[in-house]
Amino acid sequence: MTPEQARFFLTTFLPVIEEEHRATAKVINSIPQEHCDWKPDEKARSASELAGHIVSSEVWFLDGIASGEFGDSSDKAELAGKSCAELASWYSAAYEKELERVKALSDADLVRDVSFFGMESHSAVYYLTYLLLHTAHHRGQLAAYLRPMGGKVPSIYGGSADEPFTGEAAAG
Repeated sequence: MTPEQARFFLTTFLPVIEEEHRATAKVINSIPQEHCDWKPDEKARSASELAGHIVSSEVWFLDGIASGEFGDSSDKAELAGKSCAELASWYSAAYEKELERVKALSDADLVRDVSFFGMESHSAVYYLTYLLLHTAHHRGQLAAYLRPMGGKVPSIYGGSADEPFTGEAAAG
């Protein structure tokens, strides 16, 4: 990937990443606080565990892209025991900080080769695709928890039974 391609990739993906972040925040904010520990099966993560995984992973991916290396997630201990509302608040602040670091990367930083635990290696900017796909996967899991736990499912890519698509929503 050339530096010009990397800059184009970043510029193209930023609006998508920001829109996905808003959708993820809506899902996390839709978790009924009294049911944060709900899970559909003994083997499944609870809603708060899944929300914590989503928010820490997004921040971890952004940090790895910005720093040029993927290390251990230091946020896990910080997030343990937080309520779903506290996770949502932490997510907004930490995500914005790390996204600004990614936005400030030079073209050379965007194309630098970054190893993913020695299993594979790509240009730093390429890992934005991992962030998006990983988040969409787990956000879908969490959204499927909402109605059985007594919550309302927000619109994500269009209306839902609980938040129908309207012309106003599309314009806003």
